[in-house]
Amino acid sequence: MRHLKLNYLLSALGLLLITATTTRAQTPSDSIKYDHQEVFGPVTWPVTSGNTRSANGQPGEHYWQNRADYMIKASINETAQDTTITGEVTINYTNNSPDNLDYLWLQLDQNLFKPDSRGAATTPIGGDRFDVKGFGRGGYHVESVSVTYKGQTYKVDPVITDARMQLRLNTPMGAKGEKIQVKVNYSFSIPFYGADRMGRKKFKDGYVYELAQWYPRMCVYDDVEGWNTLPYMGLGEFYCDYGDYDYYITAPANMTVAGSGDLLNAKEVLSTTQQNRLAEARNSDKTVMIISPDEVTQAATHPFKGTLTWHFKMLNTRDVSWAASTAFIWDAARVNFPSGRKGIAMSTYPVESAGNDSWGRSTEYLKNSMEIYSKEYFEYPWNSAVSVSGVALGMEYPGIIFCLSNLKNGALWGDITHEIGHNWFPMIVGSNERKYMWMDEGFNTFINEYSTLKFNNGEYFNSKNRAANGIARMMSRAKDPLMLAPEAINDYGQYYNKTALGLDMLRNVVLGPDRFDYAFHEYVKHWAFKHPLPYDFFRAMNDASGEDLNWFFKPWFFTTWKLDQAIQSVKYVKDDPANGSLITLVNKEKMAMPVILKITQANGKVETINLPVNIWQRNGVWTFVYPSTSALQSLELDPDHQLPDVDRKNNEWSGK
Repeated sequence: MRHLKLNYLLSALGLLLITATTTRAQTPSDSIKYDHQEVFGPVTWPVTSGNTRSANGQPGEHYWQNRADYMIKASINETAQDTTITGEVTINYTNNSPDNLDYLWLQLDQNLFKPDSRGAATTPIGGDRFDVKGFGRGGYHVESVSVTYKGQTYKVDPVITDARMQLRLNTPMGAKGEKIQVKVNYSFSIPFYGADRMGRKKFKDGYVYELAQWYPRMCVYDDVEGWNTLPYMGLGEFYCDYGDYDYYITAPANMTVAGSGDLLNAKEVLSTTQQNRLAEARNSDKTVMIISPDEVTQAATHPFKGTLTWHFKMLNTRDVSWAASTAFIWDAARVNFPSGRKGIAMSTYPVESAGNDSWGRSTEYLKNSMEIYSKEYFEYPWNSAVSVSGVALGMEYPGIIFCLSNLKNGALWGDITHEIGHNWFPMIVGSNERKYMWMDEGFNTFINEYSTLKFNNGEYFNSKNRAANGIARMMSRAKDPLMLAPEAINDYGQYYNKTALGLDMLRNVVLGPDRFDYAFHEYVKHWAFKHPLPYDFFRAMNDASGEDLNWFFKPWFFTTWKLDQAIQSVKYVKDDPANGSLITLVNKEKMAMPVILKITQANGKVETINLPVNIWQRNGVWTFVYPSTSALQSLELDPDHQLPDVDRKNNEWSGK
C-alpha cells in the first residue's frame, strides 16, 4: 500500500471554478453525530501520589509493590462420597508500602461455591459459562489462622465475608520492608464444575482433577486502591502479588500429578522408565511419551503403594495450580528459548482425548506457542509448562493451562495458544484482571493472532477472517464500555475481540508496525512482574510511539461510540477530471479514525491513499483534492475491512 502526499490547501479562485459533474446524495448535516471537541478535547489520565508511576507510562522512581511467598502442603483425598483437599499454607508477606497495616486481607476463592455466596446469588437463572450453582458442599473450612510478627505468634479469629478474609492484627505491621507470617489450615470439597476454572471430570480410567484457587492467598495492597478486595464472583478473574512458591501435593500413589513450576523429586514419584523418558524429552523437539495410552492402567506405570508426595517449586510467580488423575497419558518435548536456555512443554490427558487430530498434538501446540511468544514479546521466565485436558473449557495459570477434553485440531490449537498466552498477560505483565479484564483477555487475543500466523506456516491462520466486521456488529449493539468491571458488563466478548481489534488498528492503521511494536514491547519490558494500570498503558504507548493517541483511547475503552465513515460526493475541477477531483468524506458517528481510501480511475490506475485522523480535528466533513488524470470509476473506504465501520453501504461510490 503506497502513500500519496496530497495538497490540502485550495485557493479561493480554485473553489470558484469547481462545478459538479458526478455526485452522490448529500449527507444532511443533522445526521452527523460526530463532535470533534469530544474526540480531540483535553484528556488527563489519573495520577498516583509519591511518584510511584511516571508520566511516560513506566514505573516511577518510588514505585513499590508488596510480596507474598508461599509454602503449601496439601493432600487430595478420594472417598466414595466426595473428594476433598486438605491443606496448610504458610505465607511470608513483605510490606514494601510506605503504610503501616492494621489488618491483612486474604482471598478465599472457594467460597464462591457456597450455596449462599454472592456469586451464586448473581448467577443468571438459566446458568452461564461461569455458573457456580448446584454444589452444596462447596467453600473453605478454615480450621485455624495464626500470625507471627517480630517473634511473637498468636492466633487470629478471622472475619470472613463471602470470598474474603480479614485478619485484624494485634500490632500494626510496619512499612518499607517489614515482614509477617500467616499460617492457615483449611479444607474444601472439589466442585464438579468450578466456574469453568477448575473442578473434576470422570473418564474411563478415573477422574481428572484440575485444582485452582486451592489455597487462601493474599489480596493485593497497592499504590492505587490500598487493599484490593473485590469479591470473586465467577467471571472476574484474579489480581495477585508475586513471590516464590514451594508446594507439596500428597496424592494416591496411582495418580499422576502435574503442576506449575519444577518437579523437584522426580526420583521419588516416577518410575525409572518415566525418568529416562522425561530426560529424553528435554532433548527432543519431537513429542516423547512419558506414559503412553496403553500404559495408563498398567501396574508398572505406578509402582508405588499408598500415597506419594510430589514436590514442586516456582519462583517469582503470582500463582500456582496443579492437576491429578489416574487416567493421565503424559507426553513432553523440549522448548528452545531465544537466549539459548531450554525448557520443557508437557501435556496430560485421558485416553478419550488421545489422537493426532486432538491432544496428541497438544505438546506441539504448547511448545510452539511458548517459543513464538518468547521470541516476539518477552522470554518465558520459567522452565516448564503443562497443558491439562479436563472439565474447564479454557483456563490459565502460571506454568499450567486447563483446556477442554474434546477439542480437536484448530479448536485445540486456539485454546492452547490462548491459554498459554495468558502467561504473558497477566502472569508476566501483572494487571488487575478483576477490574480491567480487557488488559489480559484483549492483549492476549491480540498476540494469539501472531502465534496463529506463525505456527506451522499458518496451518490454522485464516487470512480471509475480517474481525472488524464482527466487531462492528458487536459495537452497534454494545451497551457497556470496556472499562466496566466484568460482573457489570453485558457482553464480556468485547474484552477479547474489541481490545484486540483496537491494538490491530493502532498497529496497522494508525502507527504502523515498527512504531507500534516498539512502544508495545517497551510497555511489556517495563511492566514485567509489576502491576500496570490502564493509564500506564495509555501513557506508555503515547510516549514511546511519539503520538498522542488519547483521541483513540478515550472512546475505544471508555465509551460505546461507533464508527461510520462515508463518501459524500465527488466533483471535478473545471468540470474536467484531468484537472483533479474534489472528494468529500464525512464522519457520521462519534468515533474518529484515519481514512484508507481506494481510488480506481477509468484509465485503470488504482491506488490507495491514507489520510491521518487529524482531518477530523475541526469537524466531521473533509474535502480534499485528488490529482486524477481521468474520470473516477469507483471509490472504496477501508477496502481491506480493517476498521469496524457500522455501515459499509456508504463506504463505496461508483462513477456509473
